Amino acid sequence: MPAHPSHKTAGRNGEEAHGAATGASAGGPRTDAHHELRTDAHHELRTDALRNRERLVEAAREVFAAQGVDAPLGAVARRAGVGMATLYRRFPTRSALVTAAYDGQLSACATALDEALADPDAGHGLYHLLETACVTLVTDRGFDTVFMTGFPEALDRRRERTRAQEALSVLVRRARETGRLREDFEPSDITLLLVAVSGLAGRPREVAVPAARRLLTYLFQSFQARPPARPGPLPPAPPVDPAGFGALDPMDEGPSSGLGG
Repeated sequence: MPAHPSHKTAGRNGEEAHGAATGASAGGPRTDAHHELRTDAHHELRTDALRNRERLVEAAREVFAAQGVDAPLGAVARRAGVGMATLYRRFPTRSALVTAAYDGQLSACATALDEALADPDAGHGLYHLLETACVTLVTDRGFDTVFMTGFPEALDRRRERTRAQEALSVLVRRARETGRLREDFEPSDITLLLVAVSGLAGRPREVAVPAARRLLTYLFQSFQARPPARPGPLPPAPPVDPAGFGALDPMDEGPSSGLGG
């Protein structure tokens, strides 16, 4: 008779073991599914955070270009379609946001310098480099502050300015040696040109861009060692009112097909 109790115990233990195994196997998929849900949610949060950051950087570029780097950050958040809490979560300080917005702009400047240095005609390379700089100055009110001052601290402007100065010196020397620039032209004359052009910043784009190109062409002709007897045509004149230096009424100006860029 001792075998019967032992048989029942074994059966009961077997059922418990089977139940435990069944529960473990049933619980396993539930645990895996829960982990997958948490992973998916985490991935979605990271994707949303990245998307918000990209929107904020793009909005900052647009707002700073139009209003300068001291523009209200609320304007950046509204343009990006996010709240101020999200903005400060991604960019705790104005300096951090300006750095993100203009880091790519400084890289573009470096590319423009490389292209100018690679141009076999130093005068041609210098002119197109200055054209790029002039258009940027009058269409991006934040760029002058970022590139010429110490704000923000995170951007390595000192290195970029030093490289720009060296590249301009090389271009000027090459242009003088090939007779494209007058012998008494100095790299510092470029600073005078940019200061003159920067006065157009804040004007409507349809006024500022053609005015900057026209002024650059005027001055560059005077920089040449042997100005042509009959200079080439100037870029189209901008639609400005000499009395107030604002855009003319299109009805007074007539056809606007002559506007440049």
